[in-house]
Amino acid sequence: MIGLIDCNNFYVSCERVFNPKLENHPVGILSNNDGCVVARSNELKPFIPMGMPAFKIPSDLQEKITLLSSNYELYGDMSQRVFETVQNYFYHVELYSIDEAFIHLNGDQKTNNYCRHVQKIIKKNTGIPVSIGLSTTKTLAKIANHIAKKDKKHEGIFCLDIHGPDFRHILENLPISEIWGIGRRLNAKLIAMGIENAWQLKNCSPKFMQQHFSVVLERTVLELRGISCIELTDFHTPKKNIVASRSFGQSTNNLFDIEEAIRLHTCRAAEKLRKQHSITHAVLVFLRTNRFHDQSLQYNPSFAISMPYPTDDSREIIRAAQKGLRKIFRAEYHYHKAGIMLLDIIHKNQRQLDFFTHIQNDQSIKRNNSLMQVIDRINQQMGSHTILIGGQRKKARWHLKREQLSQRYTTRWDEILKLRI
Repeated sequence: MIGLIDCNNFYVSCERVFNPKLENHPVGILSNNDGCVVARSNELKPFIPMGMPAFKIPSDLQEKITLLSSNYELYGDMSQRVFETVQNYFYHVELYSIDEAFIHLNGDQKTNNYCRHVQKIIKKNTGIPVSIGLSTTKTLAKIANHIAKKDKKHEGIFCLDIHGPDFRHILENLPISEIWGIGRRLNAKLIAMGIENAWQLKNCSPKFMQQHFSVVLERTVLELRGISCIELTDFHTPKKNIVASRSFGQSTNNLFDIEEAIRLHTCRAAEKLRKQHSITHAVLVFLRTNRFHDQSLQYNPSFAISMPYPTDDSREIIRAAQKGLRKIFRAEYHYHKAGIMLLDIIHKNQRQLDFFTHIQNDQSIKRNNSLMQVIDRINQQMGSHTILIGGQRKKARWHLKREQLSQRYTTRWDEILKLRI
């Protein structure tokens, strides 16, 4: 039996754990720079659609609701606490996202009753409510979790039995857009073929789907039939390009500000690169002015720098990125966004040394790898950006706008001294 544990309204639930006044109150979480609503409590959903820009919310409604800036440090720590608890009760747990994980139940675990017990333990230990969907495959467990959340009579636990009397009815009433792994474009193509719900997709030929679409869709058809064949690696393949960018809290033409932003983005991209055990051959730097300011001068340059050799060392990538930035920076423009893209990414085991490389250089690579591992471990344990290459000021024009940010209740991130390397 496979299950999916999903935290209910996760961002909002994290805020409510430490601020009980928000219980039963309409709460929304804003995106970067407090732009759009990206998470909503159940009380807020009837009034505000997902993704609504904050400035479009009527003033009379804003007085009745609470909008908070995204507190990613808090959410990341709470996610770790939730799934550490989960791992104590299931022999195999596959993390899927910050608020979701697949679980595998053995024969000794009495499905609904056992999951009800774990649900209560998670709520007691962390304060986060969860829903659990159970079935024979990951795709069906996703569907079961959706039902567990939407139908209150199940109290957050639902088992979807492929031999049950309601199985066909459930799939016939589920649009294919709600099926795990089917995006907007694929949804449109399937509807054009007359496939509009999960039951119709289940009855399609798997080989036909593989020939005309992909092997992943073929496996989705099989999963809807109760045959487990999807691994998380089917959806989480190593990235060939890694992008890190953010809009500035305030436009700036200060080179020092933009260099600082580029360093931060590069550190974040390099950390992702190391996490998937990859190295990069080149880095592209880009700048953007605000296209919504029609009266301002527009300038959107980019520049790619090849690395002397493929690497995952943040310091080497930063040097290349800063070199590229100075090539394209023009002081007469005010920039609204900056970012970098790591290009031509390969697996670390495919690294090729040049003809002149000798053992000393190989040892140097090992020392650099150890240093990067230590930095990643400290940042993971002590809080994101605890150690940064070059450091970071507490306040700068380019920093994200987070005017409604709650405290980082569970970490010491605010008190940790930023180390300069």
